[in-house]
Amino acid sequence: MKIKNSSLTAVWIVLTSLLVSATSCNKFLDVKPSKGTTIVASTTDDLNALLNNYQTYSKESDNVVIYGTDDNGLSTTLFDAQPFIFSQSAVQFSVWDTNFLPQTDQSSFSGPNFWSNEYVKVFNANFVLANVDKVTGSAADKAALTADAHFIRAYSYWELANTYCLPYTDANKNEPGLPIKTLPDYNPVSRHTLADTYQQIEADLNEALKTTVPLVQNGTARHWRANTAAVNAFAARYYLNRNDYVNAIKYANASLALYNVLIDYNSGMHNGTPATVTINGGTNVVLNFPYTHDRNSEFDPTDELDWKEFLYYRVLNNSDKWYIPSQSLMNLYDKNNDLRYKYHFVQNYSYKKGLNNPALSYPGYVFFYEDNMPEGPTVAEMVLIKAECQARIGDIGSAMTTVNQLYSKRTLTGTPALAAATQDKAISVILQERRREMPFSERWFDIRRYNNNNYPGDDVPLLTRTFYPYTLNGVSSNEPVKIYSLPSNSRRYASPLPQSDITNSNGAIIQNTY
Repeated sequence: MKIKNSSLTAVWIVLTSLLVSATSCNKFLDVKPSKGTTIVASTTDDLNALLNNYQTYSKESDNVVIYGTDDNGLSTTLFDAQPFIFSQSAVQFSVWDTNFLPQTDQSSFSGPNFWSNEYVKVFNANFVLANVDKVTGSAADKAALTADAHFIRAYSYWELANTYCLPYTDANKNEPGLPIKTLPDYNPVSRHTLADTYQQIEADLNEALKTTVPLVQNGTARHWRANTAAVNAFAARYYLNRNDYVNAIKYANASLALYNVLIDYNSGMHNGTPATVTINGGTNVVLNFPYTHDRNSEFDPTDELDWKEFLYYRVLNNSDKWYIPSQSLMNLYDKNNDLRYKYHFVQNYSYKKGLNNPALSYPGYVFFYEDNMPEGPTVAEMVLIKAECQARIGDIGSAMTTVNQLYSKRTLTGTPALAAATQDKAISVILQERRREMPFSERWFDIRRYNNNNYPGDDVPLLTRTFYPYTLNGVSSNEPVKIYSLPSNSRRYASPLPQSDITNSNGAIIQNTY
């Protein structure tokens, strides 16, 4: 569905009117988060209702993350079998387009509108920070709200910076960063430098780290709000990306000390309700989905909210409902022993998507239903960060012990442990395990940091894809294929900003240059 006018200005005007037009009586950290509406801010309960609206914050519909890496297996073979199921944005992001993306309809929720959706979250955080000292409520509630708002803002600016800006290095620090909004107004602001952007993220992170709200309260992990385990986990992710392994392992350990539940796939996973599809010739094929898919509808988040490894509830959202795994990704799994391959790679998923005349069998990666997968920090990610940092600082034995704490939970009981005798091998083994555990969701961020640290052994020097030429009018599948590429030093690691937002800023916001 297309919704017109998704500029930052439009977002802020709409939110301003909504925030003063409705009320909500949701209580802080109710047993389940409220889908809520908008609120008049007169008490801390009102501000908590705004932040408790999990649907506003949980989805990260970032197509560069979904389609922009070597985890994505979009191919001409799949496209030829059923062209109409692939959105234009899926093709554009798959080939790292900078020519047509800015002109694409900005109302597409799955495309460039990711920009505006994140700024909605920033606006809400700014609204809380601007009003927290004006409303009635306890000092403890106000402190929790303040930390929570800083966390939301840090998280969204982090996501935006890693999508629309170049990787942060000394060489890039004066490149364009983000328009930094710290007030809940709709006045256009220009882009700050990349250095300023990261200073803002780190400042917000430091404020968020002051939270004293625990993840588990009254026996329930309330991961849809900022908590001590989540904020430490995000700090670990942030410092890992900055190649600061001392701080990364420090915060990973702090998070694990607060919460360290890992799901054992030997006992904690099972198949949910299977789906039967009929392919060409009338043959019925049964698709086995993991239990995390077993819910009443795509709008029911029960499985996501109940996932025990979540530290902070954010999900990567794919409106095309098909995470297409590449062959290089699938080759990383021990298909006989790795239970992630058994439960998350749904064989013949292409039949469900209509690639059945003629029948073309291809799997899909499935975690929560068909559209979502964990994107927020998890216990598994903290184990991997700890292991990677141990390997990078030369503590090989500890690194392998740590990574096998996760690997043993994901593979059949009795599967030989991961092993490495050298530092280079340990890093390689751990990064492969990281990719197996978090395909799609973290691969884009990882490639950016691998190519910009001081260790050449993890570089991904060139991404390529063979596909048809295309224009804004569609894919030219009757023309010869071409090879698209993304070199490690490409400026296309910064995705184009939506042109409508640039236009509506009256020149305040500038486009990336390529």
